[in-house]
Amino acid sequence: MVITRLLQFTDSTFPVGTFSFSNGLETASYEKIVTDADTLEQYTRSAAMQAAFSDGVTALHAFRAVKAGDYDALTLADERLMLFKMNDEARLMLSRMGKKLAELGIKLFPEDKWFSRWLDDINAGNTPGTYPVAQGIAFALAGLDEKELFASHQYGVINMVLSAALRCVRVSHYDTQKILLKLGDEAEGLYERAKSMRFEDMNCFVPEMDIFASLHEKGAMRMFMN
Repeated sequence: MVITRLLQFTDSTFPVGTFSFSNGLETASYEKIVTDADTLEQYTRSAAMQAAFSDGVTALHAFRAVKAGDYDALTLADERLMLFKMNDEARLMLSRMGKKLAELGIKLFPEDKWFSRWLDDINAGNTPGTYPVAQGIAFALAGLDEKELFASHQYGVINMVLSAALRCVRVSHYDTQKILLKLGDEAEGLYERAKSMRFEDMNCFVPEMDIFASLHEKGAMRMFMN
């Protein structure tokens, strides 16, 4: 069943390294910006919106490029997203997870050449290899639709932050699940806005997160890569 592929790609144990990143939450916790369930919900919503209108838009463009058989459009999406990111840790997160998914994608879809061609270009330094582009390829090849792709993308961002919160913020599993349910209900509205956005329309002005990333690069806290 196709739906099992959606569950597989969205599962927190999917081996692309999400557990290594906190999306800036570690620094926000260390600096006493995020301290409880209320501030965690606010932070996670900001992360989800930031990702929706940048990474999410890119994933949709990549998905459509695969469906159209347009490899140049795929690499354009990859390049545009990497140029859009303001801090080194965000670029590290996207490229490391993207390459991991590309390597896994070759194993999952050995009869198809999208992932192998893209990984060759990543290794040659011709394209950055961002995770949302990898997600777009995977969902297109798996026979899923773009709304499912966007939902999975949003779930991944939200769950990354909430999973990290259990290790560095005073919250319980009950708190994080309530936040996940609430923010999950908001994903459809974000999709309706993101689905028609061009690269030129991408926006994610949450400057605090870039400040957290810069502090983390030189900080003492090191449970996560960011």
